[in-house]
Amino acid sequence: MHRACKLARRGEGFVEPNPMVGAVVAKSDGTVLGEGWHKRFGSPHAEVHALTMAGEAARDATLFVTLEPCCHTGKTPPCTDAILRAGLRRVVVAATDPFPAVAGKGISILQKAGLQVDVGLLEHEAKRLTAPFRMLTMAKRPWMIAKWAMTLDGYLALPHAGTNSSGEPKPNQWISSEVSRAIVHDLRRRVDAIVVGVQTALVDDPLLTARPSGTRPLVRVVLDRQARLPVDSRLVQTAQEHPLLVAVGPDAATDKIKQLQDMGCEIWHSSTDQSSQMLIELVKEFGVRQMTNVLVEGGARVLESCFQADIIDEVWAFLAPKLLDADQPSLRLREILSKTFVEAIDQTGGDLFVRGLRRRELLCR
Repeated sequence: MHRACKLARRGEGFVEPNPMVGAVVAKSDGTVLGEGWHKRFGSPHAEVHALTMAGEAARDATLFVTLEPCCHTGKTPPCTDAILRAGLRRVVVAATDPFPAVAGKGISILQKAGLQVDVGLLEHEAKRLTAPFRMLTMAKRPWMIAKWAMTLDGYLALPHAGTNSSGEPKPNQWISSEVSRAIVHDLRRRVDAIVVGVQTALVDDPLLTARPSGTRPLVRVVLDRQARLPVDSRLVQTAQEHPLLVAVGPDAATDKIKQLQDMGCEIWHSSTDQSSQMLIELVKEFGVRQMTNVLVEGGARVLESCFQADIIDEVWAFLAPKLLDADQPSLRLREILSKTFVEAIDQTGGDLFVRGLRRRELLCR
């Protein structure tokens, strides 16, 4: 099952809104006969790949799978049919599938057909793997990841000294290391959307793209209650090639909205100007759009509003070995980080990379 979990990770960024799933077919003595993972949305599931590799040797063998096999026809036939045709003796399932069309029915079908089915092996690991899928299925909203880089004394930005010829901050203006930034770009590659506040867009003039880009379209989202985003910004200028959604409040000027729309921006209208409620509405909209993972990059005010609205599930924080000793550190984010259920701490190019969950109960769903 450890191997199946490891295989499942290979589908990250390719299978959403489906879950990442891995499968291994083995003999009773542990000999591996076949293995596979869900490789791409709409393609055969992990069980099918593993059974195909095993072939006739799968008869009377055991299937280890990280998620309950599906029993309905979607973009692919039911995996329970393939399992029954293979003549397996036993199926070991890490976690049940919360999707209503499955939700225990796949296990029941296999048991009624006479197979031994054991459930719960490495359940915690399997639920962590499928946490975004479970969130979208059960709460109708995406898995929300908050990312920031800050100095040891709590600052998220260094004094701004302009950009280079490519429009990026000058090298000494980055808080985090090059290694840390590469990790963030890899995260961007696999999420559905990236969210920033309009102040970040005005000050940094970012592109908010993944470099290199992934296989999934990345929607760039700017929280801009008054529609202040300039039409000559790099975000707006690239709206035709990279989707840009501008979230505006009820008092945003009609002429400014039209200018943004004429440049190819999509406008999403909130019913409120209140930050937390606006964010809650927007996250519901993400769920309607079947977004599975959404990254919030800030700045500090937006991040703190997200935590206040209680919409953040996972934290990625990069702590740089720098002291700024300026006027307004983000003490709130330091407090939030201290209350995060830490899953991993790594060194990335001199930074400390802290990754964790906001609530332990997220893995009990």
